[in-house]
Amino acid sequence: MTICYFSATGNCLYVAKRIGGTLLSIPQLMKQNDIEITDDAVGIVAPVYAVEMPMMVKDFLSKAKIKTDYFFFVYTYGMGYAAAFAHVEQVCREKGLKLSYINAIQMVDNYLPGFEMQNQIDTLPKKNVEGQIKKLLSDIASRVETPVKITAADKAQMAMYQKMLAKLILCKDTAQGYIVTDNCTRCGICAKVCPADNITVTDKVRFANRCEVCYACLHNCPQNAIHMKNEKSEVRFRNENISLKDIIEANE
Repeated sequence: MTICYFSATGNCLYVAKRIGGTLLSIPQLMKQNDIEITDDAVGIVAPVYAVEMPMMVKDFLSKAKIKTDYFFFVYTYGMGYAAAFAHVEQVCREKGLKLSYINAIQMVDNYLPGFEMQNQIDTLPKKNVEGQIKKLLSDIASRVETPVKITAADKAQMAMYQKMLAKLILCKDTAQGYIVTDNCTRCGICAKVCPADNITVTDKVRFANRCEVCYACLHNCPQNAIHMKNEKSEVRFRNENISLKDIIEANE
């Protein structure tokens, strides 16, 4: 089994590790000219962005040649996932890839403009993450199939969210609005955890125009020196089972 994952604050990496098999980082795979994955089962683990997958994950699905009898997709989310399942089915259908199974694991949402992070962290015990993962592992082991039918309501919801949030979630220039405070020591961690190679650190931190809006740089900065004008709080998050070294190894 092969698992391809995209992770900024560790939730998806943790789920990928729990599923097991051969783990492949999507940001690292995307640096290859050709991506070919063949296995009896192939899965993707990625966070929900609005009602869809991250831009890089969508690009990965378009680029990769995947051959498998059992293809599955696992989302992580905090608040909800709405028509995100329908979006995966749509993307897979366009690629000619049969989606066998899809699920979503509720965890901590790292979307700083929408959530007060401490509240998200405090509600984590109520989400029974381990119970959700246990069910997920059982489904995958049994090769459970969950067909997704795209309804008219799904299509309307996808169109609405994509129009409303395009400038917030799907904007490659987002990071250029980040604020770097005097707490910055120019350690370079932000550049190492960025999956899009969007950050350079010399005499100052500089952001390019290929941001994935994953917030890895904000949440993993050791000095809490990177901020957004519209963030709900200065509290930051990384999955307790995943180290900073893990994020760097996955995204650098």
